[in-house]
Amino acid sequence: MDLPRPILCLVTDASVLGARPLVEAVDKAVAGGVNLVQLRDRSLPARELLALACELRIVTQGRALLFVNDRIDVALASEADGVQLPEAGLPVAEARRIAGDRLLIGRSVHSLQTAIEAAEQGADLVQVGTVFPSQTHPELEASGVGLVTVLASCVSAPVVGIGGITGGNAREVIEGGASGVAVVRAILASEEPEAASATLKRVIEAEWRKRNE
Repeated sequence: MDLPRPILCLVTDASVLGARPLVEAVDKAVAGGVNLVQLRDRSLPARELLALACELRIVTQGRALLFVNDRIDVALASEADGVQLPEAGLPVAEARRIAGDRLLIGRSVHSLQTAIEAAEQGADLVQVGTVFPSQTHPELEASGVGLVTVLASCVSAPVVGIGGITGGNAREVIEGGASGVAVVRAILASEEPEAASATLKRVIEAEWRKRNE
């Protein structure tokens, strides 16, 4: 199973949507160009999280990869493509022992050391943040694109930037060496998630082509 390039990852957050249905928003975002959906909802019990993962599996099947945040059991049960491990979550090596080759394994990191550890243990994807000031995690200090550049030059796994990324600054993240970007509000806070996704996709694809010419 291969990761797409460049990666446009949508991280779910139902609280951003208000009364709008999450599955419908994800469906539109995928239509606009999202090629990886990360289901993240720490408030849901396992049964409800699994039900939501199965719904998202239906709308992403054949269109985008589906990762489940932290819960390897839910990822496996829903036949998702991967699991995204928090920095303080299971070690990548243990996740690999449990999942075998059935799941891609991503690791969220905030430092070079944890990124190197994740890559050495076989992470398929390293997600680094917070790149820019973020409304989703206002308590975290923004690292800037510099950390993305350092990680991309030091680890073999694809690096994806997250945190405060918009259509106006996504180009900088790809230019800095990232293989993609992950967003929450830039898509889900939009009344038109398909159009918002398409804008982001155009920006990162243009910079990706330029970087790889």
